[in-house]
Amino acid sequence: MQLVGFYDDIFLAHHQWQHPERPERVRGVRRILRESGLFDRMTWPDFSPATEAQIHAVHSAALWRSVRRLASMGGGEIDADTYVNAFSAEAAVAAAGAAIAAVDVALTTADALPVALVRPPGHHATPNRAMGFCLLNNAAIAARHAQKAHNIGRVAILDWDVHHGNGTQDIFYDDPSVLAISLHQFPFYPGTGAFQQVGSREAFGSTLNVPLPAGCGDSDYLQAWQQLVTPALEHFRPELILLAAGFDAHWRDPLAGMQLTIAGYHRMAALLRETAQQIAAPVAVILEGGYDVEALGHGLRATLLGLAGDAMHIDALGEPSHPHPQPHIEPLLIEMRRKHPLLNGQSGEY
Repeated sequence: MQLVGFYDDIFLAHHQWQHPERPERVRGVRRILRESGLFDRMTWPDFSPATEAQIHAVHSAALWRSVRRLASMGGGEIDADTYVNAFSAEAAVAAAGAAIAAVDVALTTADALPVALVRPPGHHATPNRAMGFCLLNNAAIAARHAQKAHNIGRVAILDWDVHHGNGTQDIFYDDPSVLAISLHQFPFYPGTGAFQQVGSREAFGSTLNVPLPAGCGDSDYLQAWQQLVTPALEHFRPELILLAAGFDAHWRDPLAGMQLTIAGYHRMAALLRETAQQIAAPVAVILEGGYDVEALGHGLRATLLGLAGDAMHIDALGEPSHPHPQPHIEPLLIEMRRKHPLLNGQSGEY
């Protein structure tokens, strides 16, 4: 399988002192890819930044205008979590452009696995608001590009970042052509993502939230994957799958409370590969969160190996150093299978 990466050094220029969403994140990923030898298997084509028309297919003009204005003034804070410096607007349009380029490769190149190695991340950015470290919603912009430029009907955005992808949900909540799946720690920032949020109007059932309690590890995620994620993808049958790949559910991450391992990410990626092949949907990977550099880099490497059908012989970071008792999630999974309209084939009970 051909591995195709999209990256630009402008991603390093977006920074704020002591902020966890920092340039070292993508530097560390590239270092780990090199040390593992995977970098040498990849090509790194040039790409163009997202256009205003591509941005406005997802976001309001006011949102983008406010980001550009702050950048032109040298920077500032959108909220307590989300900053802009003089280079942030340029980095944001490049990140969205990398996601678009990854979609173009996925839809036009046979046996290719594209990955957008980007920052700032995107999945918290709503139609009208930049928030949660995110300025533009890279995956949402790429999904809409796929539909407009490639005449794709159905797209699935699968988000395993530890935080709920509230921005992606908001953008597509009324849109039956996009299946938004989010597995996340709950309750947790940003406070959304209850399983009862399933989409509205014609899109009733096209949002699937899997709200997992703190402490969940590999077995919990795999159980949720097999009982909820795989059936949802099989029922929806997307023509393209975008993996919004955050790695802050890893046990080493300083901002969250999950216990996933690198081996767990590899197994989920392998399961996604099986489903994608079954429904003939190409996959593109778009980086989201992850704030332990080693977990982020090894997690992305494991994901690419799993999606490429390659084995991963050693988990470089091992099991949790201070494991917590894992919660019992079977009652949640049973209730979701019974109630979610995409999984039960009915109108739901909401």
